[in-house]
Amino acid sequence: MTQTTEHRAATITARRGAGRPGIVSPMAQKPRQIKMDQRGAMADMQALETRSDEELEREQKYRSAALAILGARAAERYDAKATRDYFQRSIAAARPQERMQIRRMADASLALAERRPDDLKQAVQRLGQEAPSRGQLFLLRVTGLLAPPAGSGILLKVRGYALVLGFLVTLIAIGWGITKVVALPFGGVSNVTAVWVGVLVIIAILAILFLFGRRRQARARAARGAARG
Repeated sequence: MTQTTEHRAATITARRGAGRPGIVSPMAQKPRQIKMDQRGAMADMQALETRSDEELEREQKYRSAALAILGARAAERYDAKATRDYFQRSIAAARPQERMQIRRMADASLALAERRPDDLKQAVQRLGQEAPSRGQLFLLRVTGLLAPPAGSGILLKVRGYALVLGFLVTLIAIGWGITKVVALPFGGVSNVTAVWVGVLVIIAILAILFLFGRRRQARARAARGAARG
């Protein structure tokens, strides 16, 4: 009889405890805490994005986030060595629950710095972000062919120089052809003049494309900032 009464009392107590909203088991609380910490780290990083490199180097309160931003900026300069160094320091300064996200950011940044488009696409998707477009991945692949990462073999470097030379010759030939065709109604021009004018035409076209690309990047950054806000 006593055992039955104690069993009923324990059952009632357990049901009451389970029904109270203030009682949460540690196992249920831990995943939520990790998510909140990861969101906090991303919010800290977004707040630091407008600071200069010198200010980020001096940052102490959000040290891990500042170093991660510096690593991402180094990746945009294709500086793989600096990217790896910044992210190693960022992971060392991060809290345990933040390190997985920073490692994923490091994978994406290193793939960009080392011109590995396929790895970059997978790393960005693991971060839960939209993968780069086919055009962006193609440009990264071409960049990797023309300018191999530091530490590449001599054959890759020779191939890169040859591709750059061939690319320049192709551009000059295109400019020469455009100048020759445009000058036909005016009696034509010599080959030497066509080459020089063609070079100027190609430089002007590349400058326009460069400015157009920078404006597109600025609009994309503004759109991402508005989405975060």
